Amino acid sequence: MFAEIFKIWLNLGDMLKKVRRIAWLYSVCMGIGAMALHSCTAADRKTEDSELKAFHAFYAEKVDSISVNPRKVRTEVLQRMCNVRDSLVHYNYLALVLKTCLATSDIDSAGMLIRRIGDFTKRQPFSPQLADLQSENLNMEGNIYARTGYMDSAIVCFQKAYELRMHGEKKDMVADILINLADACNRSGKLDVGASWYRRALLLCDSLGISSAKKTPVYYGLAQIYVALRDFEQCDHYYDLASRSYSDMLPFEKHFYLNNRGTSYYYRGDYNTAVGYFRQVIRLTQEYPDMVFEANLGRLNLGDCFLQLDEADSAAFYINKCRPFFQKIGMTTALYYIDTQDIKLALLRKDLLQAQHVLAEGITPADIDPDMVHIRNKYLQQFSEEAGNYKRAYYYLKENNHLDDSIRNERVKMRTADLALRYQQDSTVMAQKVFIQEKENEVLVLKQTRIFWIAVCAITLLVIGFVYMYSKKKRALLLAQNYRTVSMLRLENIRNRLSPHFIFNVLNQEMAERKAEEQQGLASLVKLMRRNLELAEQLCVTLAEELDFVKTYIDLERRSLGTDFHPVVEIGVDVYPEKVLLPSMLIQIPVENAIKHALRGKEGERNLWISACRQKDGIRIRITDNGGGYRLNSRNRGTGTGMKVVMQTIQILNRKNKEGIDVAIHNVTLPTGETGCEVTFLLPEKYNYNIEK
Repeated sequence: MFAEIFKIWLNLGDMLKKVRRIAWLYSVCMGIGAMALHSCTAADRKTEDSELKAFHAFYAEKVDSISVNPRKVRTEVLQRMCNVRDSLVHYNYLALVLKTCLATSDIDSAGMLIRRIGDFTKRQPFSPQLADLQSENLNMEGNIYARTGYMDSAIVCFQKAYELRMHGEKKDMVADILINLADACNRSGKLDVGASWYRRALLLCDSLGISSAKKTPVYYGLAQIYVALRDFEQCDHYYDLASRSYSDMLPFEKHFYLNNRGTSYYYRGDYNTAVGYFRQVIRLTQEYPDMVFEANLGRLNLGDCFLQLDEADSAAFYINKCRPFFQKIGMTTALYYIDTQDIKLALLRKDLLQAQHVLAEGITPADIDPDMVHIRNKYLQQFSEEAGNYKRAYYYLKENNHLDDSIRNERVKMRTADLALRYQQDSTVMAQKVFIQEKENEVLVLKQTRIFWIAVCAITLLVIGFVYMYSKKKRALLLAQNYRTVSMLRLENIRNRLSPHFIFNVLNQEMAERKAEEQQGLASLVKLMRRNLELAEQLCVTLAEELDFVKTYIDLERRSLGTDFHPVVEIGVDVYPEKVLLPSMLIQIPVENAIKHALRGKEGERNLWISACRQKDGIRIRITDNGGGYRLNSRNRGTGTGMKVVMQTIQILNRKNKEGIDVAIHNVTLPTGETGCEVTFLLPEKYNYNIEK
């Protein structure tokens, strides 16, 4: 038994030794694997860096050759792509292929590559290298939009490309994007915006130390602005600056220079000089067969120049030669221009049917240059005149006159850009002077700024304190004045009535000596006077209280006015007299004036109407009589004390309310044909009758 146990123990010991040996081997393998993985990652990173550096070196070497021999560059790029392992570097090479497609005007292939690169960049995490690739892709997409005439889309792409490039590593490419953006703005008529992008490109060239030869696109871009402004002196100045570097220009830069300078002479009406520049464009493109777009653009411009020179055969030759190319790429602005030239060509050949056919089959793009519209309208005017449709010819003449005014106004608007552009001729010196001046004045500006803000704060506090104290004092004086005015008016109203308490005692004695049936009139008089005294001491009363007082007064006056006196009181069903507040005596005083000065001396029917109705803006109260109306020179005209009290009380109350009581006094023609006087009060809702003491 012991021998079996000992044998098991020995076997267990052997097994433990084997387990330890396996564990040691496993740890060694794991360590070797980790070291291998680390070395592989480091190797991959090193490979990526080396491939990216190799790409940048290749790009710097071949970028100028793209416009000279794009197909050869494309072949070399595709060969290098086969040996690239990093995907980001792979797509950078693909972007270089995209540039060669644009150089050969292979728009379809370029569009496919743009989508492919865009799909890749959307899936990758952001990095400065990725931003450079995205910027290059958007810049190429903007070029396609610009070539096909979609300037708004081109501007959007160039702006995004500029923003992304500012987050990337290749800042030296920003100037090219800014120039593209400025060119697109110019072609869409935004000259001031284009000028600002050109200025930014110049400043960037100066800050990066880029040579003057690289500023050539900026110079002829500025010249384009002066062509649009019809300032040909400044235009020639910038073209002369650009021409100094003509021998160092790349082929596509030479094309831009020659084409745009020829265009400037076209707009001056010097068609022979323009033909010379456009012929140079044709000769240039013959040296570089891949410049297909540039060659056809030159033919298009030559055709227009020959049309202006009335050389129909030469014009037809160049127009027919470039037409298939622009139809193939679908450039609507160029096709619109060709249709315009076809109209002029038909007019030169006296072929009105052909001109009419072109008009019927022609296209009109959404965004077209005003100068091109002007040229087309001129041809359409000529066509209408020769066709005998003078009404239509006059329409095109008016359209061109209106367009001339619009273009002239736009040029005036762009003068600010013109002034700014004149100061860009020596931007490097200007930037250096500004920089030195800023450094010299930095400390002084900080001190002055601190003192200035301390002074501003102190002055602001003093002004606020003064305004507060002045407003408070003025408000207190105004309130005191209001209170004194109301008190004086109330006292004056009381003084105008003989000692009320004395009169009450005398009347009470008279009532005691009379019979019961004779006491009714005196009782009403006593009630009237007592209520008058109470109302004189109150600023506001309810409509019910005021009407009760007025009815008592009317009952006393009814005897002296006789049976021909007919007072009428009408209250709207939606008016609640117990809840409506109004200044005291507001109705009584106009009623008293109507009876005393209008109705008492009137012969015949004496009518008095008192009404209160609700409107959307408040309660409207009217007191109307048929006493002949208000007359300034009437012998019955009173002193006006009563209405003066009413008006001044309303003025004081209105100062405390946003919406005031509205008062109107005017003569009216009654349905019976008589003339009467009407006093109207409009009481706003939620009117405040409190006056602070």
